[in-house]
Amino acid sequence: MLRLVSQAMSNAEIAQRLYIGEATVKTHVSNVLQKLGARDRVAAVVYAHRHGLA
Repeated sequence: MLRLVSQAMSNAEIAQRLYIGEATVKTHVSNVLQKLGARDRVAAVVYAHRHGLA
């Protein structure tokens, strides 16, 4: 999920790629942000790049 977010994909694009609902994507993205201690998607992308995940 973090890799898709770091590719600047929207929730709708991620949902389509993974064959899941947008609400499910929102839940997963929120969980990722919480686990990383990131306040938004931008901070999560920065984290991904710094840690070689993007």
